[in-house]
Amino acid sequence: MKIRYLIILLFLLSLISLFIGVSPVNIYGVLSFDQEQIQVLLISRFPRLISIIIAGVSLSICGLIMQQLTRNKFVSPTTAGTMDSARLGVLVALMLFTSASPIQKMLVAFVFALIGTFIFMKILDSIKVKDRIFIPLVGLMFGNVIGSITTFFAYKNDLIQSIGSWLQGDFSTIISGQYELIYLSVPLMIIAYLYANKFTIAGMGEDFATNLGLPFKQVVNIGLVIVALVSSIVLLTVGMIPFLGLIIPNIVSIYAGDHLKNSLPQTALLGAVFVLTCDILGRVIIYPYEISIGMMVGVIGSGIFLYMLIRRKAYE
Repeated sequence: MKIRYLIILLFLLSLISLFIGVSPVNIYGVLSFDQEQIQVLLISRFPRLISIIIAGVSLSICGLIMQQLTRNKFVSPTTAGTMDSARLGVLVALMLFTSASPIQKMLVAFVFALIGTFIFMKILDSIKVKDRIFIPLVGLMFGNVIGSITTFFAYKNDLIQSIGSWLQGDFSTIISGQYELIYLSVPLMIIAYLYANKFTIAGMGEDFATNLGLPFKQVVNIGLVIVALVSSIVLLTVGMIPFLGLIIPNIVSIYAGDHLKNSLPQTALLGAVFVLTCDILGRVIIYPYEISIGMMVGVIGSGIFLYMLIRRKAYE
């Protein structure tokens, strides 16, 4: 889990990712300036690699922020209804604006993701028994309710295929000119790093944070805004990637502890490495066909999540 090993691993996996695909690209062709191979790299492989890294970093950090603020190791954008609320926002954008731009979709999805996250936090405050397993289950039920509403209105307005494209995360459609929106996640991750110490203090509880002079509600709101905005951006660019923000922070916390600023770089790197590994596996298992990243992360992530639930006493 040392940062230098994660950086080396990320670099090696990035090189492998650039040269895996149906269109043949090899080092010899690139060095000999083969125009066809260079075009494939610039139009498809580099945008895909950048999207994978940013998505893995941003969703992992969002999960870490949510777990810190809720003081629950099993909370993430997937298990708190944030992603489902953002998907409902995309549907509303498609219904209100027949030719909605990516920015319009992002803004509407952000508003709905933020509202959904705040509702989950209110539900969290009203629960008397703060059980570590019960709370994410409530979040999953809340997300399923939002998802059912989304599906109902999508069927009613003949938009089920449009919404279905955001149900499964998929990097195969990422090409130059269609992924640049994800760059907006980068400054948000910088803000998250700058607020890392405040998020750590806020995670110790409102009374403790207030006694230290920290504006508790303001810090929590900033964290939730970052989570909602990043979730909306990744959803619109890549699609839904389940369990990523849940399992990566838990793995890092075992080795690096719960201090957010100390564990944030490792969480970001491990998230990128994990998504990149799943993407490479998805491209080679049934080559020349491809398994979507949503399915790969879902299968592997659900197995890790199940293992964490079985060993839940270690997190209490």
